[in-house]
Amino acid sequence: MQNTKLLLSSLTLVGLLALAGCSFPGVYKIDIQQGNVVTQDMIDQLKPGMTRRQVRFIMGNPLITDTFHANRWDYLYSIQPGGRQRYQERISLVFSGEDQLIGLAGDFVPGVSRDQAILGEDGNTTAPQTESQPQAEEPAKPGSLQEQIQREVDSAKPVAVPIPEPLEANPQ
Repeated sequence: MQNTKLLLSSLTLVGLLALAGCSFPGVYKIDIQQGNVVTQDMIDQLKPGMTRRQVRFIMGNPLITDTFHANRWDYLYSIQPGGRQRYQERISLVFSGEDQLIGLAGDFVPGVSRDQAILGEDGNTTAPQTESQPQAEEPAKPGSLQEQIQREVDSAKPVAVPIPEPLEANPQ
Protein backbone atom coordinates (compact mmCIF):
# COMPACT_ATOMS: atom_id res chain seq x y z
CA MET A 1 0.00 0.00 0.00
CA GLN A 2 2.73 2.39 0.94
CA ASN A 3 4.76 1.47 -2.17
CA THR A 4 1.84 2.21 -4.47
CA LYS A 5 1.30 5.61 -2.81
CA LEU A 6 4.98 6.43 -3.20
CA LEU A 7 4.98 5.16 -6.80
CA LEU A 8 1.79 7.09 -7.63
CA SER A 9 3.01 10.35 -6.09
CA SER A 10 6.45 10.06 -7.77
CA LEU A 11 4.85 9.37 -11.17
CA THR A 12 2.52 12.32 -10.67
CA LEU A 13 5.48 14.56 -9.77
CA VAL A 14 7.48 13.40 -12.80
CA GLY A 15 4.46 13.88 -15.06
CA LEU A 16 3.86 17.42 -13.80
CA LEU A 17 7.52 18.35 -14.28
CA ALA A 18 7.46 16.94 -17.81
CA LEU A 19 4.31 18.89 -18.65
CA ALA A 20 5.74 22.10 -17.18
CA GLY A 21 8.65 21.97 -19.64
CA CYS A 22 6.50 21.39 -22.69
CA SER A 23 4.34 23.74 -24.63
CA PHE A 24 1.10 22.29 -25.81
CA PRO A 25 0.40 22.42 -29.55
CA GLY A 26 -2.52 24.62 -30.42
CA VAL A 27 -2.11 26.88 -27.41
CA TYR A 28 -2.82 30.49 -28.34
CA LYS A 29 0.15 32.81 -28.01
CA ILE A 30 -0.39 36.54 -28.25
CA ASP A 31 1.31 38.86 -30.71
CA ILE A 32 3.87 41.05 -28.97
CA GLN A 33 4.16 44.53 -30.49
CA GLN A 34 6.53 47.20 -29.26
CA GLY A 35 7.47 50.67 -30.45
CA ASN A 36 6.04 53.06 -33.02
CA VAL A 37 3.96 51.71 -35.89
CA VAL A 38 5.45 53.29 -39.01
CA THR A 39 3.87 52.70 -42.40
CA GLN A 40 5.15 53.36 -45.91
CA ASP A 41 2.42 55.96 -46.36
CA MET A 42 3.87 57.92 -43.44
CA ILE A 43 7.36 57.76 -44.95
CA ASP A 44 6.04 58.89 -48.34
CA GLN A 45 4.59 62.05 -46.74
CA LEU A 46 8.00 63.18 -45.43
CA LYS A 47 9.72 65.84 -47.51
CA PRO A 48 13.11 67.53 -47.04
CA GLY A 49 12.77 70.89 -45.30
CA MET A 50 9.84 69.91 -43.06
CA THR A 51 9.99 71.22 -39.51
CA ARG A 52 10.08 69.02 -36.42
CA ARG A 53 6.44 69.87 -35.69
CA GLN A 54 5.35 68.77 -39.16
CA VAL A 55 7.31 65.53 -38.85
CA ARG A 56 5.87 64.88 -35.38
CA PHE A 57 2.36 65.42 -36.81
CA ILE A 58 2.96 62.76 -39.46
CA MET A 59 5.08 60.24 -37.56
CA GLY A 60 4.14 60.78 -33.92
CA ASN A 61 6.61 61.14 -31.07
CA PRO A 62 9.92 59.35 -31.62
CA LEU A 63 10.69 56.32 -29.50
CA ILE A 64 14.29 57.42 -28.97
CA THR A 65 15.58 60.98 -28.68
CA ASP A 66 19.28 60.75 -27.93
CA THR A 67 20.75 63.53 -25.79
CA PHE A 68 24.10 63.15 -27.57
CA HIS A 69 22.49 63.36 -31.02
CA ALA A 70 19.74 65.96 -30.58
CA ASN A 71 19.22 66.27 -34.34
CA ARG A 72 18.31 62.59 -34.80
CA TRP A 73 14.99 60.88 -34.05
CA ASP A 74 14.72 57.11 -34.07
CA TYR A 75 11.51 55.14 -34.59
CA LEU A 76 11.61 51.42 -33.78
CA TYR A 77 8.90 48.83 -34.23
CA SER A 78 9.06 45.14 -33.49
CA ILE A 79 6.45 42.42 -33.63
CA GLN A 80 6.62 38.77 -32.64
CA PRO A 81 3.47 37.14 -34.03
CA GLY A 82 2.29 34.24 -31.90
CA GLY A 83 5.69 33.19 -30.61
CA ARG A 84 7.19 32.91 -34.10
CA GLN A 85 10.15 34.85 -35.50
CA ARG A 86 10.49 38.46 -34.37
CA TYR A 87 10.46 41.18 -37.07
CA GLN A 88 11.96 44.61 -36.43
CA GLU A 89 11.84 47.81 -38.45
CA ARG A 90 13.79 50.96 -37.81
CA ILE A 91 13.91 54.44 -39.27
CA SER A 92 16.09 57.37 -38.26
CA LEU A 93 15.26 60.96 -39.19
CA VAL A 94 18.01 63.59 -39.25
CA PHE A 95 17.38 67.31 -38.78
CA SER A 96 19.56 70.31 -39.55
CA GLY A 97 20.54 73.00 -37.04
CA GLU A 98 17.50 75.01 -38.20
CA ASP A 99 15.17 72.13 -37.20
CA GLN A 100 14.43 71.09 -40.77
CA LEU A 101 14.38 67.51 -42.01
CA ILE A 102 17.46 66.79 -44.12
CA GLY A 103 17.55 63.00 -44.32
CA LEU A 104 16.26 59.62 -43.30
CA ALA A 105 17.67 56.13 -43.11
CA GLY A 106 16.18 52.80 -42.22
CA ASP A 107 14.31 49.73 -43.35
CA PHE A 108 11.81 51.47 -45.64
CA VAL A 109 12.14 51.95 -49.38
CA PRO A 110 10.56 55.15 -50.72
CA GLY A 111 7.65 54.50 -53.05
CA VAL A 112 7.04 50.81 -52.31
CA SER A 113 4.41 50.09 -49.69
CA ARG A 114 4.60 47.04 -47.46
CA ASP A 115 1.33 45.77 -48.94
CA GLN A 116 2.74 45.98 -52.46
CA ALA A 117 5.90 44.19 -51.38
CA ILE A 118 3.88 41.37 -49.82
CA LEU A 119 1.73 41.01 -52.93
CA GLY A 120 4.80 41.04 -55.17
CA GLU A 121 3.92 44.26 -56.95
CA ASP A 122 6.39 47.05 -57.47
CA GLY A 123 5.59 50.71 -56.96
CA ASN A 124 5.93 51.56 -60.67
CA THR A 125 2.87 49.72 -61.89
CA THR A 126 -0.15 51.84 -62.57
CA ALA A 127 -3.71 50.88 -63.20
CA PRO A 128 -4.83 51.18 -66.80
CA GLN A 129 -6.33 54.57 -67.46
CA THR A 130 -9.79 54.58 -68.88
CA GLU A 131 -11.35 57.76 -70.07
CA SER A 132 -14.69 58.20 -68.44
CA GLN A 133 -17.38 59.93 -70.39
CA PRO A 134 -19.48 62.33 -68.36
CA GLN A 135 -22.93 60.84 -68.11
CA ALA A 136 -25.98 63.01 -68.29
CA GLU A 137 -27.85 62.93 -64.99
CA GLU A 138 -31.50 62.16 -65.01
CA PRO A 139 -33.59 64.94 -63.51
CA ALA A 140 -35.13 64.20 -60.14
CA LYS A 141 -38.77 63.28 -60.09
CA PRO A 142 -41.01 66.11 -58.85
CA GLY A 143 -41.79 65.85 -55.14
CA SER A 144 -39.06 63.27 -54.47
CA LEU A 145 -36.52 63.46 -51.67
CA GLN A 146 -33.76 63.89 -54.21
CA GLU A 147 -35.49 66.98 -55.63
CA GLN A 148 -35.90 68.49 -52.15
CA ILE A 149 -32.23 67.94 -51.37
CA GLN A 150 -31.19 69.42 -54.72
CA ARG A 151 -33.36 72.51 -54.06
CA GLU A 152 -31.72 72.98 -50.65
CA VAL A 153 -28.25 72.61 -52.14
CA ASP A 154 -29.05 75.10 -54.91
CA SER A 155 -30.43 77.67 -52.47
CA ALA A 156 -27.50 77.45 -50.04
CA LYS A 157 -25.34 80.55 -49.83
CA PRO A 158 -21.57 80.31 -49.29
CA VAL A 159 -20.26 81.47 -45.92
CA ALA A 160 -16.74 82.78 -45.42
CA VAL A 161 -14.67 80.66 -43.04
CA PRO A 162 -12.56 82.72 -40.61
CA ILE A 163 -8.83 82.02 -40.63
CA PRO A 164 -7.68 80.94 -37.18
CA GLU A 165 -4.82 82.76 -35.51
CA PRO A 166 -1.70 80.79 -34.53
CA LEU A 167 -1.78 79.34 -31.02
CA GLU A 168 1.81 80.24 -30.19
CA ALA A 169 3.64 83.44 -30.92
CA ASN A 170 6.90 81.59 -31.66
CA PRO A 171 6.18 78.22 -33.30
CA GLN A 172 9.11 75.82 -33.49
